[in-house]
Amino acid sequence: MTELRKTVESYWAAADARDWTAFADTLAEDVVYTLPQTRELISGKERYVQFNREYPGDWHVRIERVIAEPGQAVSWTCVTVGLEEIHAITFFTADGSGRIASVTDFWPEPYEPPPGREHLTVRY
Repeated sequence: MTELRKTVESYWAAADARDWTAFADTLAEDVVYTLPQTRELISGKERYVQFNREYPGDWHVRIERVIAEPGQAVSWTCVTVGLEEIHAITFFTADGSGRIASVTDFWPEPYEPPPGREHLTVRY
């Protein structure tokens, strides 16, 4: 298991617990957070922790999978807000000390499949 994998797991556990001190400990001082779908970027640990601390709603996150190699990792998570479940794919890179240097979040929207392939698939 890579060090970054452990760091990513700690990152998500701290976020879910709202332990912002532990969350901040996983981050590099100059961490960069990118949301491509909304074209937002946050630079720096303090601003990124504040962004998460102020995020509205009573949400919880569950890790579905983490794949990691030295220097980079990706996680698939399920975020629950009330009864709604939202899946996210998050890419991470690490700095030289093993802290998270960049985070890029993708929040794919569910959609109905196109007609004509029902004979090949099973809906769940």
